Amino acid sequence: MTAGSLSVTQTAMARLRDAIDTPDSESIMSAGSMLQVAEMVGSTLSQVSRDVAQKMTAQAQSAKASMILAGQRRGGEMRMFLIYPEGNFIEATPDTPFLQIGEHKYGKALLDRVVRPDTTLPDAQKAVLLSMDSTLRSNLSVGMPLDLALIEADALSVTMSRRIEADDETFHEMSTAWSAALRDAFAEIVL
Repeated sequence: MTAGSLSVTQTAMARLRDAIDTPDSESIMSAGSMLQVAEMVGSTLSQVSRDVAQKMTAQAQSAKASMILAGQRRGGEMRMFLIYPEGNFIEATPDTPFLQIGEHKYGKALLDRVVRPDTTLPDAQKAVLLSMDSTLRSNLSVGMPLDLALIEADALSVTMSRRIEADDETFHEMSTAWSAALRDAFAEIVL
């Protein structure tokens, strides 16, 4: 997942793909661990950010971008990293079992309250979508579509991918039900 400057994220992804397609090139596919993959992605993102920033200085536009990298190397553990524009990163832990990029302040409270290391994938999917619903309602600069991807442990690939458009009836029903549930819970709390 990416957030920030589209030119930076697309160029970084293109360079990472190019390395995979180039024989005898060091690439994320030849990395021995997810940590090494995160280091390669971070290095690429940092270099692209610097390259694009030099070209965009006159336009006073940002060349900042961040990425979330998640996955598993065969025989390894599932890992998830938030990679910053400078190339450094943090990793999800049992204390922080989720990471966010982009405009996240509006939906973070829900994730903080419900997501735990033992949260099931269906519940995590629901939490993520409700978090995005909160962000969509509170920030006019965030809009559809939403892209959702799930990776199950030991699958070694994306197991479910879904694009949610503005007219998605299932998402709309979930949003309406969540709003009603919040109003009901609010009404029941006594000061």
